[in-house]
Parts: sequence; structure tokens; C-alpha cells
Amino acid sequence: MADSNAGGNNSSGAANNAEVQIPIPAPSKAEAAAAPETPAGKPFRWWAMVAVDVFFLIAGQTSATLLGRYYYTQGGRSKWISAFVRTAGFPILFFTLFFFPSKSPSSCTNTPMAKLAVIYIVLGLIIAADDMMYTGGLKYLPASTYSLICASQLAFNVVFSYVLNSQKVTPLIFNSVVLLTMSASLIGVSKESQGVTGVSGGKYLLGFVLTLGASCTYSLILALMQLTFETIIKKHTFSAVLNMQIYTALVATAASVVGLFASGEWRSLRGEMNAFRSGQFSYLMTLLWAAVSWQVANIGVLGLIFEVSALFSNVISTVSLPVIPFFAVVVFHDRMNGVKIVAMLIAIWGFISYLFQHYLDGKKAKKASSGDSAQG
Repeated sequence: MADSNAGGNNSSGAANNAEVQIPIPAPSKAEAAAAPETPAGKPFRWWAMVAVDVFFLIAGQTSATLLGRYYYTQGGRSKWISAFVRTAGFPILFFTLFFFPSKSPSSCTNTPMAKLAVIYIVLGLIIAADDMMYTGGLKYLPASTYSLICASQLAFNVVFSYVLNSQKVTPLIFNSVVLLTMSASLIGVSKESQGVTGVSGGKYLLGFVLTLGASCTYSLILALMQLTFETIIKKHTFSAVLNMQIYTALVATAASVVGLFASGEWRSLRGEMNAFRSGQFSYLMTLLWAAVSWQVANIGVLGLIFEVSALFSNVISTVSLPVIPFFAVVVFHDRMNGVKIVAMLIAIWGFISYLFQHYLDGKKAKKASSGDSAQG
């Protein structure tokens, strides 16, 4: 994903104690007096931006996943072209640089371009491999099953954040990890789901393993990006986060193009487009809007990274879990059997547990900040 991609494609910052903070410059006293405050003490503009980012992330990730599944149901076969569209829309992100330019360049430390290039290349190649696993999983799984297995990325995120970013594992977070792992495992062993897409049991198992591996890799990418911002880049601006997304997506897109030609799949694209059940124009529009959707999801991810944290953006991405299966049942007539419903409820339970821990951490940090201000 991202989404994206995300998105992007799948796309990360930090949370309270263990993650890299990308702080918003404190407003002056005059600005603070003029800004409308919510009961929680945050400016109204902050809540509005977070709401828009959440909408972009959920809408972009949901539409991109459904369009990716539509591509395969209408006769698409190329995994490389599917991986390509997950990052190929990155030029859209250049427009956001004009709306969110860096306001405090003097506060950033300079990182050698050679070191940055190595970071972008390594992360970009990992993203390309992650995209291939995601597209392989989506090819062999129903969209509803695929989205539920993706819930495991939150559990993997906790593990990598603990190892690489010293994330504190509380009982609520551990509970979330167990629940989300159970949710994914239920889908993996489900016999009822295997006949939905008309693929063999072996391909269904392959799709399950690929999707689970992609979720694990995506969480590793987030943790590596957090570590990179903390120890190497050290730029606390939205433009720095955007540059990370843009240039890693550029590398991932280039890798997908190389894979497309090296595998020989490019030779079959013309025939694939001609044989697309809903027509050539629909074929092109499906790929185009899938690419746009992944970048919309990535914009939501980046916005949440800047306004809140990378961990929170990953949590919000799981909100699409009950959304994608619903639309998959409506659009593709996926069967919502008992196992999927139980898995969905467990995933939602795990998500709420994780979100409640985030709320408690924020409340604790606010109380500590208030205490420090009183002492000062």
C-alpha cells in the first residue's frame, strides 16, 4: 500500500517515546491566542489536517486495493506492471512540496548526498521487493482475505520498532500483536476461502505467504525509515519526509521497469490490454487510477507522519480492514464467511487495543508536559 504505499506504497516518522518526532514549530504567543483550540488543546487546523490525512489514507488504500484486484479479475496477469503502479505515481508528490515547503532549513543538519543516495537506493529496492510480494498475494487471494492478512503489519511493526527503535511493549500492545496474529492465522488456515478465486490450494497458500511476507517487509521499511531519520538525516521538516518518499519511490519504480523487461512480461502487455474484458480504455484507466490512488494514500501517510507519527499512520491504515472487505463483497461478490467475520472482529479488537495504548501514551506525555511547565 500504501496503500500504498504507499504507499507507499506504500511511506515514516515516530511516536511518543521510541519514534522519531517531526515536531511542528511552536506558534508565537500571538498566533496561539488567535488559533481556535479544541478541548484537547490542539488547534482546530491540526484536527482538520489529521482528519483530511486519515480520509486520504483510507480512501486511497481502499480504492487502490480494489483496483488492483479488478485488474486481475478482468484478465490482467503481469505482476511487474502491478508493482510498477504502486510507486509510479510519485511525481504527484512534487506538487505537495510547493504547498509544504521547508520553513526551518537552518535547523536541519546536512547529510552527504552520497550517503543519502545509498539510503534511497537500498530502501527503494526493499520497497520494490515488498511491492512484488503484495501484488503476488493480491493475484491469488480475494480482496477481502488479502486485506485481513495485511492486519499483521501492525504486529510486525511492534516487533521491528522494539528491536530497531526501542519501542516500549506494553500489555495493550502485546495484546494487539496476539490478536492481529490470530486474525491473520485464521484466514491462512481457512478452507472456505480457498475456492473463492478459483485458484488451487497451493497458489492460495503462496498468496497467503507472500502477503504475510509483504506485511512484515513493510513494517521493516517503516522501522528503517524511523532509524534513518533519527541517526542519519536528522531533518525535522515535512519536505524531508516527502523527499524520502519521492526518491525511494523513484528507485522502486525503476526497479519495477527493469524487472518488467528482464522477465519478458513487457512483450505480453499489448495482448493483455487487447484481451482485457472491460476494454482497452478500462485497462489504461485501471492502471492510471490505481497509481493515483496509491499516491493519495501516501499523501495521507506522510501527512499523519508529520502531524502525529509514523506509528499512528500505520494504525490508521488498519482502519481500512472493515472497509475493503465490505466493498470487495459488493464489487467482486467475495464470500464473507464465518471465519472472515471472526477474523475481522479480532482484527478490529486488536486495532482498538493498539489505539487505546496510543491514547494513554499521549495523555501521559501531556500530563508530564504540563508538570514541567508548572515547575518552569
